[in-house]
Amino acid sequence: MTDYAIGDIQGCYDRLRDVLAKVDFSPSRDRLWVAGDLINRGPSSLQTLRYIESLGTSAVVVLGNHDLHLMAVALGGHETRRKDTLSDILEAPDLRGLINWLRQQNLCIHDPARNLVMAHAGLPHIWSVDQAMGYAREVEEVIRGTAAEEYFTHMYGNQPECWDDHLAGMDRWRVITNYFTRMRFIAEDGTLELATKESGDDAPEGFAPWFRFPRRDDTRVVFGHWAALEGKTGIERFIGLDTGCVWGGALTMMNLDSGERIHCDC
Repeated sequence: MTDYAIGDIQGCYDRLRDVLAKVDFSPSRDRLWVAGDLINRGPSSLQTLRYIESLGTSAVVVLGNHDLHLMAVALGGHETRRKDTLSDILEAPDLRGLINWLRQQNLCIHDPARNLVMAHAGLPHIWSVDQAMGYAREVEEVIRGTAAEEYFTHMYGNQPECWDDHLAGMDRWRVITNYFTRMRFIAEDGTLELATKESGDDAPEGFAPWFRFPRRDDTRVVFGHWAALEGKTGIERFIGLDTGCVWGGALTMMNLDSGERIHCDC
């Protein structure tokens, strides 16, 4: 079995199939790790979502902010936004099944054998891997459980802006979600700056890209989310895979063992 990780697909189904064809991907012998944002902004969100769901155990998926946004619309009563391309999913006869499948996916995945973590936005330096996995499980249980509608109703917001282990309820769930799915710039104490989306060289005063802060472990981190980086962090073990396919860049996939990157221009 060969494991490949792929950056933000965002509904670019044709490019997804093109890049998979470059490695002759077969779900009978290969596995696809998806770093979140399967859908939205691209032209074929429904087709993409159905395809990834159809892979079964041959897909390893973490949720991104666009995936959570779909669930917030479907379950939390939120309106779609002007740039959303979610109508094909929201009008689909299998909407409920697709939403239920998304609810079973993770916020963070740890592969100890590869010393690797995958999360959509990355892994903040203030958390150990064990802490991060525990916090991810907390929110995953909420999304899968009876409190899901409450969670999605109140998910949006930038507060609290910094982690505190004494947080409880929606404040705790929201900040955990923001670290895993929206983080780009962060302060040394863990405070999030969620407004700036530029490249890593354009950090607001007092902040830096999350991967610039030293960690106490040597874990590799695979992430998407930050198209402006063009996949470049300058630090080998922090592996950015969002190369902005939906904005005219490439869709990027990586062999998790060899490190080879496979690109498909969009």
